[in-house]
Amino acid sequence: MKIKKKNKMKIILLVFVVLIVMFAVVSCMSPKWGRAPRGEIMKRIEASPNYRDGRFHNISPDPKITLGLIFAVRRTRVEDKRPSNTMPSMKTDLHKIDRNENVLVWIGHSSLFIQVDGVRFLIDPVLVTASPFPFFARPFKGTKIYTPDDIPEIDYLLITHDHWDHLDYQAVKKIKNRIGKVICGLGVGEHFRRWKFNSEDIIELDWNENAVLTNEINLHFLPSQHNSARNFLKRNRTLWGSFMIEAPSLTTFISGDTYYGSHFYEIGKQFPKIDLAIIEFGQYLEHLKVHIMPEDFPKVINDLKPERIFTTHHAKYALGQHSWYEPLELVTKFNEQYGFNIITPMKGELVNLNDFSQDFSLWWKTELNTK
Repeated sequence: MKIKKKNKMKIILLVFVVLIVMFAVVSCMSPKWGRAPRGEIMKRIEASPNYRDGRFHNISPDPKITLGLIFAVRRTRVEDKRPSNTMPSMKTDLHKIDRNENVLVWIGHSSLFIQVDGVRFLIDPVLVTASPFPFFARPFKGTKIYTPDDIPEIDYLLITHDHWDHLDYQAVKKIKNRIGKVICGLGVGEHFRRWKFNSEDIIELDWNENAVLTNEINLHFLPSQHNSARNFLKRNRTLWGSFMIEAPSLTTFISGDTYYGSHFYEIGKQFPKIDLAIIEFGQYLEHLKVHIMPEDFPKVINDLKPERIFTTHHAKYALGQHSWYEPLELVTKFNEQYGFNIITPMKGELVNLNDFSQDFSLWWKTELNTK
């Protein structure tokens, strides 16, 4: 008996859907997805003023996001979304940096190595993959210059939130034995517990809580306007945020992913002297505000009033709707227009945090001048 062509197509489609569902189910069983908060930490989460109706909330109402809006944004054509050539970079040997030096090295995207007053911090390390699927979030050629083997002993691993482009399962597993303590938002620690990190080595903070570290360093976990999720179903079960590192020699702010909101003004009021502000600026989407938009960037700086500014979250992945170099071009214009002191080190370049006169090249111009 012959199967009609129409029924045959239905069977093929059904088999395809079943295979996709099976793949998703099997994939979600992998430890790389982490785990939703449970047990004792849930008591703290449920007591948080930022948690209600089964999830965390931003200070300001979230922008309305619909599937139609997402597809409309994604269909927008953008020129030069990816560089055509290898990105310029340097590679500082992190193992050889003297612990007495106050330095910063941009590993790429939002990943940072910071050493201040003898204490080493690693922030949002993405060293292997920024996606659960290998065909998403491909790094630009020449940007994957650091591997887990390049990371030395770290005192504190700081995680701003649990999105894949900020929390790389493979990377943290490979450097697990070189990490002193993990500091993150409420609920994020459950991922690390699933990955066999010791609970006593995980510090989970709510917004406006702090942890007193060694060498008189005080670390604050502060608000940001964003969201969280490691899978498609359980959104905003863990808390996102920003960090302020208050050390005897300088104060450093790390914004994490965020869009503009009143929290920047409040942070600037609470910390009137910020020596360095590390601000995410890139991967923004017009009409879909989940990151700082170009028109809002000057407002962020005016609220914080930092001595020096460094931007991240660009020049490694094409996750937003802009050319790969647009955020870098914009910060140079902001410097000229507003007199900001925005530095532009290339990936892997050593930044001396004590030298406010250190010069940096406009390294992205190399490719633009060859077009």
